[in-house]
Amino acid sequence: MQPLQAPSPTPAAGRAAKGPSKASQAFQRGLAALTQYIAREGHHRVPRSHTEQITVEGEVTPVRLGVFMSNTKQRRDKLGDPQRAALRELGIEWA
Repeated sequence: MQPLQAPSPTPAAGRAAKGPSKASQAFQRGLAALTQYIAREGHHRVPRSHTEQITVEGEVTPVRLGVFMSNTKQRRDKLGDPQRAALRELGIEWA
């Protein structure tokens, strides 16, 4: 007779142990890219086709910032309060 093994964790439990969700990480990358863009350009009017290069954990990562801004604006009703606050701090009026 073999000993019983504990069932594998559910996906939600596994995610909690691993850290932030992919959506949360993507938002943080977009926010970092927007912050960098504003510091360099002096405004937040990002062309839809613009891609911003940011450094994440020592690696250069492209962020499709124009798409991020467009999608975030369209889905602003689904943003959490901390996300809205972070965007407002950068001067985004619609957040």
